[in-house]
Amino acid sequence: MARQRLGQHFLADPDWREQIARAIRVSAHSADFSVSPDRAPDKPYCWIEIGAGHGEMTEYLAAAGAPVNAIEIDASLARRLKHLTQQFPNLQVISSDVLKVDIAEVAAGRHARIYGNLPYYITSPILHHLFAFAPIIDEIHVVIQLEVAERLAAQPGGRDYGYLSVATQLYSRPEIVLEIPREAFDPPPEVASALVTLRLPGQLSKVGEIDKQQFLDFVKLCFAQKRKTLVNNLRSLGKAGDVRTALERCCLRPDARAEQLSIAEFAGLARELHAVSAR
Repeated sequence: MARQRLGQHFLADPDWREQIARAIRVSAHSADFSVSPDRAPDKPYCWIEIGAGHGEMTEYLAAAGAPVNAIEIDASLARRLKHLTQQFPNLQVISSDVLKVDIAEVAAGRHARIYGNLPYYITSPILHHLFAFAPIIDEIHVVIQLEVAERLAAQPGGRDYGYLSVATQLYSRPEIVLEIPREAFDPPPEVASALVTLRLPGQLSKVGEIDKQQFLDFVKLCFAQKRKTLVNNLRSLGKAGDVRTALERCCLRPDARAEQLSIAEFAGLARELHAVSAR
C-alpha cells in the first residue's frame, strides 16, 4: 500500500518499466546491456537507486551486473526488498532517507549512476543533495512530475526558466527522455510524469572561480520576484545605479529580467556587480 505522506506512486505498468529500462540502458534489449557482473567497464561504476519501492526497477538494475545500492525510506518496503539480494549478490538494500545518505560513501570509490522514482514534493532537495556529489556522478535518471521536468530543461527566455533550471544546468545537461502517463503508476498521481536524464558535467566551467553556493544564492536573489527587473531584485546588493552599471558592462539591457540570462551571463553579472560595488 502506498503511503501518501511519502509521496509514493509505484511504477506498476510493465511496459513502461521496460521502456525506462531501455532508456537508461539496463534492459536486456539495450545495445550495451551486460548480464555479467565480472564485465570490466571503462571505469568502475555502481548504480544508486532512490526510492526502490517494491523493486519495480531494482531487478533491471541488478540484472545488468554492476553493483546496485537500493535506497528506500519506507522500512517495511526495505525489508521486503532484501529477498532480492538472494538472487542478486551485487545488490545492497539501504533503509534510509536519501537526503541523509553520503553518496560518496555508498559508491565506495566507484563512479555512480543514479536512478530514482522521486516523490514530487521533494524533487528539488534531492537534486541539490546529489549535485553536492557531482564529481563522482556520471548521470542521473529520475522519474518526476512533467511540469518540474520542463523547468529543469527550460532555456533562457522560456516561461519555465527559473532558479531550478539554472541550478540543474550548472551541474548537468538535462533531457526529457519519456513522458509517462498517470495510468502507469499505482496509485495514479494527479499529474503526468517524465523520465529525465541529467548527464554530468554541466556548465560549471562558465562560473569559473566564483564559489558555487554563492553563485546559486545570487541567482536565487535574481529570481526573487520573477517578473521584476534585476535592478529591483538586486537592491540588497547595491544601489540601483551600480546594478545598471554592471548590466551595461555585461552588455545587458537596464530593464533585463532574470529569466532572460544564461548561466554565463549570471556569472558575468555577479563579477561585475562585485567589482562595481567594491569601488
